[in-house]
Amino acid sequence: MKQLSATKLVNPFFALLDPEVAHRLGVSAAARGWVPREKRPDPSNLGLDVWGRKFSNPVGLAAGFDKNAEAVDGLLGLGFGFVEIGSVTPVPQEGNPKPRIFRLREEGAIINRCGFNSEGIVAVAKRLGAQHGKRKLDETTSSSSSSGEEVKPGGKAGPGILGVNLGKNKTSEDASADYVQGVHTLSQYADYLVINVSSPNTPGLRMLQGRKQLKDLVKRVQAARDEMQWGEEGSPPLLVKIAPDLSKEDLEDIAAVALALRLDGLIISNTTVSRSDPVTTNPAASEAGGLSGKPLFNISTSLLKEMYILTRGKIPLIGCGGISSGEDAYKKIRAGASLVQLYTAFAYGGPALIPQIKAELSECLERDGFKSVSEAVGADCRVATPKV
Repeated sequence: MKQLSATKLVNPFFALLDPEVAHRLGVSAAARGWVPREKRPDPSNLGLDVWGRKFSNPVGLAAGFDKNAEAVDGLLGLGFGFVEIGSVTPVPQEGNPKPRIFRLREEGAIINRCGFNSEGIVAVAKRLGAQHGKRKLDETTSSSSSSGEEVKPGGKAGPGILGVNLGKNKTSEDASADYVQGVHTLSQYADYLVINVSSPNTPGLRMLQGRKQLKDLVKRVQAARDEMQWGEEGSPPLLVKIAPDLSKEDLEDIAAVALALRLDGLIISNTTVSRSDPVTTNPAASEAGGLSGKPLFNISTSLLKEMYILTRGKIPLIGCGGISSGEDAYKKIRAGASLVQLYTAFAYGGPALIPQIKAELSECLERDGFKSVSEAVGADCRVATPKV
């Protein structure tokens, strides 16, 4: 598609800019519709159902790119199966001082210490409400002009699935109250909700991954969601996003909580605070913050596989961390992911990367004899049953 391939010419220009300025411009371009729209249908073997929602493909955009829900429509139009906005905090906050985003170009990585810079739930709710109304109107118009009973992929407000990632304010004394506030204000617009307890850039946040803390937090947030009025589509599924820097015991605790409380899903994983070769040779490696991109791939994928085994494949997992090709996405799926997310590779590769990843993923499935994504989920975790 000419439009999508033409974006490759713009990427070198973005590479010359300060990372945060380039990011700001990217969000603005998507918000104004100055990005290409993918008109081609997704390969049929990429469609799947998760949480009773129909995804046209399993490739999503991770939280952190569109923090304030400015560009949902433009980003979904690029061909993502779903887009996750946020993290959104209850009260607006600036985040950490700049500079706070650092490129490690040769390693295909980024270090960030943004610290939940957010316009806050009121501004985001206002924006999502307006977008929700517009998408609903567009959907009504298009469905009245087309006949047939076919169920189209998409969420509450039309094509594409929208996830809302919730964070806590840096100075908040009561983390649970922050997440509950986020649920009350934003869940009506969300096809799924995420409790982010794994950013390394908010002091004390990762402590919420402990067994007791996580159990108490999830219970409170589930209760807040369940006490709200929901239509026939029901309440949005609730997920927890976890860190890659966890011990075996931590993972077992999280799996136990997830199973006991029937958590709807886990996102594996957030950025890492670890630095290993070849990253350590880059001058930017000494910067504080979370590392994302290619160096995170192996760590997050092995964690994903472990969690799939610990949860016995009973909980849908979203694989996130270091995906830059269809083969990478396929490896995450085989390790147990029902859906995958990218961010850093998209920041480097631009819109042309999305159709490329989807085409490659479709080929990988065909090559190995899988008729659908669902068939391939957890393929690397299955123990061959001995013949009697």
